[in-house]
Amino acid sequence: MAIAKWNGVIIAESDKTEIVEGNHYFPPDSVHIQYLRPTEHTTHCGWKGDASYYTLHVDGQDNENAAWYYPEPYEKATNIKDYVAFYPSVEVTA
Repeated sequence: MAIAKWNGVIIAESDKTEIVEGNHYFPPDSVHIQYLRPTEHTTHCGWKGDASYYTLHVDGQDNENAAWYYPEPYEKATNIKDYVAFYPSVEVTA
């Protein structure tokens, strides 16, 4: 079971994460969406595509652009479509 935790709160937990480049990607239904706020920030990966970001909001505190996902990944990354990954500021244990 992989668990993503920030500011003392579990943000996501699943035993069906996909590990890509050392990051656990959590299935969308395993993420507690009430802690995520969409942002305008995006990045591009040459083999995964364009990533969209969320800011984590827990107990009045924000962790800017700490989570990302690929809404329309390239063919090689379709296994992580809409799955959510986290920057190291979020503790992920497995």
